[in-house]
Amino acid sequence: MSAKTAKHIAIYGKGGIGKSTTTSNIAAALAEAGHRVIQIGCDPKSDSTTILRGGNDLPTVLDTLREHSKVKLEDISLVGFKNILCIEAGGPVPGVGCAGRGITAAVELLRELHLFEQYEADYVLYDVLGDVVCGGFAVPIRDGLAQRAYVVTSSDFMAIFAANNLFKAVAKYAPSGGARLGGVIANGLIAPYAKRLVDDFVDRTGTHVVGYVPRSLVVNQSELYGKTVIEAAPETDQAEIYRGLARHIVENEEVTIPRPLNGPELKAWAREWGDRIFSVEAGEIREQEAI
Repeated sequence: MSAKTAKHIAIYGKGGIGKSTTTSNIAAALAEAGHRVIQIGCDPKSDSTTILRGGNDLPTVLDTLREHSKVKLEDISLVGFKNILCIEAGGPVPGVGCAGRGITAAVELLRELHLFEQYEADYVLYDVLGDVVCGGFAVPIRDGLAQRAYVVTSSDFMAIFAANNLFKAVAKYAPSGGARLGGVIANGLIAPYAKRLVDDFVDRTGTHVVGYVPRSLVVNQSELYGKTVIEAAPETDQAEIYRGLARHIVENEEVTIPRPLNGPELKAWAREWGDRIFSVEAGEIREQEAI
């Protein structure tokens, strides 16, 4: 696959939802399968690629631009697991400026350095924070930089709320050449009702789930070693789940324009699920008391 046909994929999600872990494991699975991969971290915390590079230091694009007038690719990149090229956009000095500016600056610099032509990647993954309403974070989907966007969510309401907002962004920009939605990744599912709740949400919004990722200690253990599950525990079921997500990205290019819920609709949907969950829990308590 040539650089001109490289597939640019944006993966969004609420902070703390496991978006970076998911993205890094997908990148590792793609690289393991023989694909040439670039991962660009678009979160001000600059921790997107940590487990791909064993925790080794990597200067961010914004920090490097603040210190040097001329920047070379080797100044802002590091080769990680299976030759994945790791880049972190970074953010502003704390308390100053727009966090989304790092993405814009990174994209502009990488284009100037002809990264995508020179590195000849098969896949470019953008790991993007999805619960900050700042225009900079919309760059990968707004400007047509990414062809597809995936949203990572759990069954928690705030994660669903963030996902719905991301659907609004995709729906806004897709008709004018922006990225369309490749699907939803349901991550960290643990509650007995979690899968049904997420399934209902995607059904209501005209989207679909491309993979279910259960919460697993294997993920935490792997990260303690500074590695992805693909590298640290390749024979586990969790590793195979990430490989399944990678295969989906390779084999399935189906995209949609989501139908996000408006404010009242989302609140009514959440209350409906709250009533269901409390009813089930109350029934279980009564059953236990009877025993």
